[in-house]
Amino acid sequence: ELRAQAREALQGNWVMAAVAALIYSAIVSATSYLPLVGTLLVGLPVAYGFTILMFSVIKGAKDIDLGILFEGFKDYSRIMGTVVLVFIYTFLWSLLLIIPGIIKHYSYAMTPYILKEEPEMKNNAAIEKSMVMMDGNKMKLFMLDLSFIGWAILCLFTFGIGFFVLQPYVQVSHAAFYEDLKAQQGGININVEVTVENCPEGPLGGSTKKAQDCPGKFAKSLDKQLPGGGYYIGGKRPYDTVWGCKKRL
Repeated sequence: ELRAQAREALQGNWVMAAVAALIYSAIVSATSYLPLVGTLLVGLPVAYGFTILMFSVIKGAKDIDLGILFEGFKDYSRIMGTVVLVFIYTFLWSLLLIIPGIIKHYSYAMTPYILKEEPEMKNNAAIEKSMVMMDGNKMKLFMLDLSFIGWAILCLFTFGIGFFVLQPYVQVSHAAFYEDLKAQQGGININVEVTVENCPEGPLGGSTKKAQDCPGKFAKSLDKQLPGGGYYIGGKRPYDTVWGCKKRL
């Protein structure tokens, strides 16, 4: 069980994990004084850092390094650009109704872990890979979150203090979910058609091409991101177009 894995990983680190959650919550609360600017410039990178800090726990870190909370600022343009896109896409889908926004939230949920493990991947490529990983798995993660409702109710009787313990518990469980999902899938094959807009070699018009037919001269190799090689291609409507496509060998 993923929650059992999370509890085992947190053994000996519950106190420091709670301290990390307290610092994270304090920073997020402070950004509320500048709602949009504070959230985009500070809140989102710190949220990424908290996620990655808890990811390090499931990866076997013996001690919790609070400095990881600010890891989002080390590769700021890549992390910031991607998490802002996730924020914008989720917000736009939420305008349709709450349910589409929730679905997209779970579709994009693996993006922080992908950014951490694949440092050359960014923006829509990372988001698209998360969407592929979560295809058919969104309900599983939703049910995992739902299983924490009882704990959340209990935290209310601690005047909110319990949430500083619950936050790491949930995040480490999410990290365990990612590791389990990655192990199950073993590698992601993407072979879809995309609409190419332009490239450094010149515009290709609105013609549709298979990803493996894209000219290598303009394509950016994704060998490290997608096993077997691939191309980084641009397309119209980035919220529903594949950007990182694997070349199927």
